[in-house]
Amino acid sequence: MSGVFAREVPWARHEQALSSLRRTVFVEEQGVAEDEEWDGADPDCRHFLAEDGDGVPIGTARLMPSGQIGRMAVLPEWRGQGIGARLLKLAVDAARAAQQSVFLHAQSHAVGFYERAGFKATGKPFMEAGIEHLEMTLPVP
Repeated sequence: MSGVFAREVPWARHEQALSSLRRTVFVEEQGVAEDEEWDGADPDCRHFLAEDGDGVPIGTARLMPSGQIGRMAVLPEWRGQGIGARLLKLAVDAARAAQQSVFLHAQSHAVGFYERAGFKATGKPFMEAGIEHLEMTLPVP
């Protein structure tokens, strides 16, 4: 994972790269409807971007004003290399710095990933954008 760089970025300057990543992962790969992916909340959220050593966008995450982390997306060829964990840590650290509670809606297949990061499942599975999810919270340290 050397050469991979992740940081917080402003939506206004990075909208195209962030949108492209999410379109590739959620709309094209997972079949999420465009109108469900684009909820209008992005201008009010904090965004995180991972890039390869050449500055090519490879992953993203967002933090909503409510403390909800979401829109975690890493391109398929970059998965399993710690990029999602790095983006998640940036979002968690940002939320904690703002003294926010941290929670997310994990796709069921990704629950283990979030558990390894310290998140705990709450409630029962539910459908969101046609995909089974589970609400998870991060206990305060």
